[in-house]
Amino acid sequence: MNHHKKNRKFGRVRNQRKALLKSLASSLIDKERIQTTEAKAKELRPIVEKLITSAKSGSLSSRRTLSSRVGVSASKKLVDSIAPKYKDRKGGYTRITKLETKRSDAAKMAQIEFV
Repeated sequence: MNHHKKNRKFGRVRNQRKALLKSLASSLIDKERIQTTEAKAKELRPIVEKLITSAKSGSLSSRRTLSSRVGVSASKKLVDSIAPKYKDRKGGYTRITKLETKRSDAAKMAQIEFV
């Protein structure tokens, strides 16, 4: 049965899907704004929001967890520059803006960025 399996699979196996979302998250943290498909942006949003919430504490354990999830440089930027901006905010750190569809395959595109 497929109950409570709400995540999208993107036609990939589990480790490829995890690697895709990890690279999208680190790219978003590095560039602070990326363009991707709408489905990938919607799957990426809760992952990045949880990362920012854990980065707000700035403790050693949260830094280690972040570096294992998105890499050392992205976790350093997340803790030092991005998370302090959202110190008083309780959630909703990202914004998804829908863009035009791609000409080649008519995929729905979106832009995800930090608020």
